[in-house]
Amino acid sequence: MRRKEPPALSPRPPEPTLAALVRTQLGCSWGRARDVIDAGQVKVNGVVATDEAARVLPSSTVEVDVHAPRRRKGTLPGESIVYVDRDVVVVDKPADVLTLPYDEGDKDTLLERTRAALRRLGPKGFDPQLSVVHRLDKDTTGLLVFARNLDAKRHLSDLFRTHDVERSYYAIAHGVVRSGTVTSHLVSDRGDGLRGSHGVYRRATGGPPADAKRAITHFTAQAPLKGATLVECTLETGRQHQIRIHLAERGHPIVGERVYVRDYKDPRIEAGRPMLHARTLGFAHPTTGETVRFTREPPEDFEQMRASLAR
Repeated sequence: MRRKEPPALSPRPPEPTLAALVRTQLGCSWGRARDVIDAGQVKVNGVVATDEAARVLPSSTVEVDVHAPRRRKGTLPGESIVYVDRDVVVVDKPADVLTLPYDEGDKDTLLERTRAALRRLGPKGFDPQLSVVHRLDKDTTGLLVFARNLDAKRHLSDLFRTHDVERSYYAIAHGVVRSGTVTSHLVSDRGDGLRGSHGVYRRATGGPPADAKRAITHFTAQAPLKGATLVECTLETGRQHQIRIHLAERGHPIVGERVYVRDYKDPRIEAGRPMLHARTLGFAHPTTGETVRFTREPPEDFEQMRASLAR
């Protein structure tokens, strides 16, 4: 007797986008829903969410408050200037802002906001030579240094090239993260169009390609959380997306991660952005040669997420 095959299961529909949920809650147009999200008037699980296309899990709580203060764009609060002298300016970068233009139309960048903030400090504050020596991802917060003259730029660029800059980050990552060190060679395409470590996504048939970049990240577990861990990540090298990739490849993508999360099968903790903050920055000063070191604690949305997951 031929066994009857079970009926094929229909694919599960994707979770709704944040914009769709806001539109349903308010009974408004798509444009109005996007405006409310962009204004910072929507929270997912208590954290402000600004990605209208983010998929929201059924277990998540979405709060919409059209009377909440709208987030200000295009300005950098005075307290975000951590340190400034004639050679450097250290900035505490907010989320949702590019370090410098990515496309031709990108004008609201951290570089321009910092120039405007320096202009407000006095007639000699504005610095057309203000230049970038390293970057943070758009949604990563924390400490970043700009050079204010050519000599300072050369000095800082050399330090970053030789990995003689102290940089540590706080991240909230899924699961139980163990302290340890990850060393890999990062490539621009691991085999599916994403950046990643050579030989991790797809078994390597030889050594890393010539353009692969050696990347070393040290992880120290700081505190266990519900379904996650607060982790300090110290960079020995500084490659694009290095921390995000290394955590994801260990099976612990950052909470709020949108890119390096394809292979993660366990329940995800929703967040409006990747919970990653550049907490510590130290370097030899271009003029004095003395080591200067700065620390800034994570912003409110990061602390709210940590508090919501506290055991």
